[in-house]
Amino acid sequence: MCLEAIPPPPASVTRRGVLAGAAALAGTAALSGTATAASPSADPARGGTPAGGDLVIRGGTLLDPATGEVTENAVVVITGGTVRAAGRAGTVAVPTGTPALDAHGQWVLPGLVDAHIHLSTAAEARSALHQGATSARSGSTTFFQDIAVRELARHSPALAPRLTAAGVFVTPDLGDTVLADPDLTPLARLKDGVRSAEALRRVVEVNLARGADVIKTRVNERAGLPEQDPLAQVYSREQLAEIVGAARRRGKGVLCHSYSERGCHDAVTAGIRSLEHGVFVGERTLREMRRRDTYFTPTLTAIAGLAESADPVLAERGRAYLPGLKRAVLAAHELGVPLAAGTDSSGGTVRPIGREVELMRAAGLPALDALRTATTGAARLLGTEHTVGRLARGFAGDAILVAGDPLSDLTILKHPTRVIRAGVPV
Repeated sequence: MCLEAIPPPPASVTRRGVLAGAAALAGTAALSGTATAASPSADPARGGTPAGGDLVIRGGTLLDPATGEVTENAVVVITGGTVRAAGRAGTVAVPTGTPALDAHGQWVLPGLVDAHIHLSTAAEARSALHQGATSARSGSTTFFQDIAVRELARHSPALAPRLTAAGVFVTPDLGDTVLADPDLTPLARLKDGVRSAEALRRVVEVNLARGADVIKTRVNERAGLPEQDPLAQVYSREQLAEIVGAARRRGKGVLCHSYSERGCHDAVTAGIRSLEHGVFVGERTLREMRRRDTYFTPTLTAIAGLAESADPVLAERGRAYLPGLKRAVLAAHELGVPLAAGTDSSGGTVRPIGREVELMRAAGLPALDALRTATTGAARLLGTEHTVGRLARGFAGDAILVAGDPLSDLTILKHPTRVIRAGVPV
């Protein structure tokens, strides 16, 4: 059975209602009004007028992940949520009357980026932010909650990371997600689920009409459900190419949940922007990723978490998968495949993005390169490399303070002593 070839209504018709509903699900409406009151231009990482505070960070040791340069007794001046100057004390003009934060004895870094996280509530968004993730990319939500969280972050930066939203998952069985939007409900009657070209395009089009920034899909079943086989393939290369094509026509990229070597290769050659998980990705696929500039987001934290599961199937899966995934990460790095850090946090448990950086280091990356996967590298994946990932003039005023030298001990990234989001201490 195919869907009628009827496009979803334009975003202007239903966006207010969808965002208000998503805000209620995410728990954001009571915090600061519905998300529809926000202006997308109020985000410095998106090129608009910054929404944020004024702050001077004084006396810390500033680390620039882009260059590896370390500046002692540094000053960072943030005005209106954006860095206006950064450098050694005495070389930077400090405006009078600006609130100051004493960072003596601490290291100052740009806020970290979690490139794969599921933020469905305001509480989860706050937790991610307090653990140092000042920017993030959604791995999808069930009812467009991530779009509401993104809007919350734009007008109330101290409450959520700046977020690249993925909307709802393009997957064969949508489950209750068919209730996320009236234009998805016809998919419920499809005997074989979301598999035809028309059905795949419909989910992509509804996502984009509702304001999604990227599209999320899968090629394999899930590792985190004991009854599923992560090596079982659910979409062919041709089906994945249909999803990629529908997204590209609107200038959007696709992130793809993948495990098997064949699935990874099909996803990459179909044109996805980033490969998620990728436990069994092989050298031929990694070389193709390097050629295409396809990102690898291995979510080591999530795979390591499986090994700690009370379910024996999941625990064994985690123990078996993690060593191979670490080898794949190191091989990717050595081949020049771009890497991005992502925790794949979901279900109310938000893991610190610093843990993913720690695991990147454990996989064999040099400390600075591991840090880059959660700063400059991840920012490039999100398309925010000119405004996120560094504390330099014109960049977003997002910072974390840590108690020592992260290049000597990356574990301290899991416990930032302070987090600043758009010039506002949180």
